[in-house]
Amino acid sequence: MLKRTSKEEIKTVELIQVTADNLDKEHICCALASDKDPQVLAKKAWLSERFAEGLVFLKGNVRGKCFIEYIPAEKAWAPIAAEGYMYIDCLWVAGQFKGQGYSNLLLEACIRDSQAKGKKGLVILSGKKKLPFMSDPKYLAYKGFTVCDTVGRDYTAMVLTFGEQETLPRFKAHLHQPLVEQKGFVLYYTHQCPFTAKYVPLLADMARQKGAPFQAIRFASAEEAQNGPVVFTTFGLFYDGALITHEILSEKKFEKLLAERGWS
Repeated sequence: MLKRTSKEEIKTVELIQVTADNLDKEHICCALASDKDPQVLAKKAWLSERFAEGLVFLKGNVRGKCFIEYIPAEKAWAPIAAEGYMYIDCLWVAGQFKGQGYSNLLLEACIRDSQAKGKKGLVILSGKKKLPFMSDPKYLAYKGFTVCDTVGRDYTAMVLTFGEQETLPRFKAHLHQPLVEQKGFVLYYTHQCPFTAKYVPLLADMARQKGAPFQAIRFASAEEAQNGPVVFTTFGLFYDGALITHEILSEKKFEKLLAERGWS
């Protein structure tokens, strides 16, 4: 059941939809660097190719991370089978805006739009506990989302249905036995998140300097991402076939990881 926002909770703020027409002039608020920064260029290039597929990028008119990004689930770069649903790529409201109603405002705009487009509901990837790179499951549960599938020890798909539905979203079956045969570090990623454009080359160079085997594989299409071996396709790092993390690593964290595996 959807929990609506009370009038007292609603923050008065303009919402801006980033489209093909204004992409060049609008900040993508997950990356506030100059438009010549490789992170911004990579993210805007990725967005420009998704708008025709129904992607919506909606942000608060504030200087900071305050946005929601969603797309028809059939076109999502995520290994979830959810025909007729809308998939939320990211709902991110930075700490400075917490408790001011922005998350509610963005989510409810997504709900209204998705209902108007005849969708069955919303689906989003989350964790069994709060993870730094995914939406908070406690907040989602508060807003009426429920767990519809799980994979591994940590990851869940959560759904908000618009009325009774015969089918609910599910993780694709191959995820329950992910297969990465290559030895050493293998990183799967996309440019859906702008930070990969900065950190993937840095991590690859660090591994090269230490002599550690490192292969970076960027998904080139939604089909590739949907059928890949990672739950969170933005960033999935393996070592000798075992998943290490979905968190985009800083140089300091990756240096520690290299040392732990004997590449110091």
